[in-house]
Amino acid sequence: MISQADIRSDWWRGAVIYQVYPRSFQDTTGDGLGDIKGITARLGHIASLGVDAIWLSPFFTSPMADMGYDVSDYCNVDPMFGTLADFDEMMTEAHRLGLKVIIDQVISHTSDQHPWFIESRSSRTNAKADWFVWADPKPDGTAPTNWLSIFGGPGWEWDGVRKQYYMHNFLISQPDLNFHNPDVQDAMLDTVKFWLDRGVDGFRLDTVNYYFHDKQLRNNPPMVYDTDGAGMETDTNPYSMQNHLYDKTQPENIDFLKRFRTLLDSYEGRASVGEVGDGPRSLNTLALYTTGNDKLHMCYTFDLLGPAFDAGYIRKVMQTVLDTVVNGWVCWAFSNHDVIRHVTRFIEAPEEQDRVAKISATLIATLRGSICLYQGEELGLTEAELSFEDLRDPYGIRFWPAFKGRDGCRTPMVWESAKPHGGFTEGARTWLPVPKEHAARAVDAQEKLADSVLAHYRATIAFRKSHAALIDGDMTFLDTNQDVLAFVREKGGEKLLFVFNLTREPQNFTLPKRLGDVMPVNLPGFVSKLESGIVKLDAIDVFCARV
Repeated sequence: MISQADIRSDWWRGAVIYQVYPRSFQDTTGDGLGDIKGITARLGHIASLGVDAIWLSPFFTSPMADMGYDVSDYCNVDPMFGTLADFDEMMTEAHRLGLKVIIDQVISHTSDQHPWFIESRSSRTNAKADWFVWADPKPDGTAPTNWLSIFGGPGWEWDGVRKQYYMHNFLISQPDLNFHNPDVQDAMLDTVKFWLDRGVDGFRLDTVNYYFHDKQLRNNPPMVYDTDGAGMETDTNPYSMQNHLYDKTQPENIDFLKRFRTLLDSYEGRASVGEVGDGPRSLNTLALYTTGNDKLHMCYTFDLLGPAFDAGYIRKVMQTVLDTVVNGWVCWAFSNHDVIRHVTRFIEAPEEQDRVAKISATLIATLRGSICLYQGEELGLTEAELSFEDLRDPYGIRFWPAFKGRDGCRTPMVWESAKPHGGFTEGARTWLPVPKEHAARAVDAQEKLADSVLAHYRATIAFRKSHAALIDGDMTFLDTNQDVLAFVREKGGEKLLFVFNLTREPQNFTLPKRLGDVMPVNLPGFVSKLESGIVKLDAIDVFCARV
């Protein structure tokens, strides 16, 4: 068990966080759905990776219209996942193994089955009448603004009882809370306190820039979305055609985040990571939300969760962060539960799968910031190809076939290659199918291979943790007119040079003379080659040296 005396207050800075999608991790009841006891049973695997913390996607009571991101009780476990006692046992085992526990806090909206919303929609005069975003129609009966839902259609839904529209950024069954009401803020902070008192170590804040809306209800202007930015939004969805100036990222959010941080700081060693989805403004919003040591500890954006995997783009994103996030902190990820798995996004041919999986792990482990790993990426899993009949994601069902949704990255984790469903369940069916190619890459199969993707992740995380420069050291890019990514990480007396070739052709890189003598270092899975001051890089390769 982790004692309070053992907690380093800034443990989150440079931490490696492993995301668990509970319904797809491990089933212990045979119903084809993962559960909290299953997470407990598999914590040993997570700990073996050398990570610092786990992040659990929502497990709260929910009608599951959006797979748990529609909460009807913030202070309980949905029966499909188990009980509060199961959660407490999982917490105890995680802490015994030295793992912190971060839980998803989905507070921008609730389920329409939440008692707060049921009361709010019952009349315009009840005690919670102003707890959600209600507005009168325009004289012609249409919605109050042109705001759109990310999941398709208008961002407003008519309610015949109140004879008003309510706002929803996502599904119609996910009404937005009115954070302009201080009672709503207090109630939400009470739910956070409930889990803090239960011992959780941190919170991942879903859609953290969506809490407030423009009180004047002004229309969003049009915008051509920057498709280089990546993320869930695509040109198949009209949502990306608006410049979202008024339906999210409002200035009032800053004061609430300060209240949230004050609550966290009243407990020992707690942390927060926010999800920022703000299009081309995301990195600026990240900086705003993390600077000053009085708001969020760190944020992540969708900037590295898209198709771009080239030196120029990654340098542009990282340099923007270095220039913009002065004293804040960023958390990077290549994959999560909302986007196509990164191996699928980055490979150009099937035979590259392991190589790309390994260099991706090495790259993210050497960037400045904390990092999130998504379950299954340590096995090099690709995006699952599913038929329309298999889909469960309302977002994918709405925009099929132009957009196939998020189910392809949410298929069950594979543990035992010879067992049905990859050892995920003893039951006859799984909530999403397990691809045969995934089962072949199960944990037990990779444990037998010294050069597996799984072995590479363990070695790479160990390498990162053995160098202080990689935890929270400075980062400086080297100028180059070549298609390589070259930077130095430095802290104290330690200085490490990294040169990445993400192309499919060999590259030679001449080291700048100002670096002086360098000592090549072999990274896990890669051999550093230096001849007369020239770095020799194979296709999809990396060079490392002590400077």
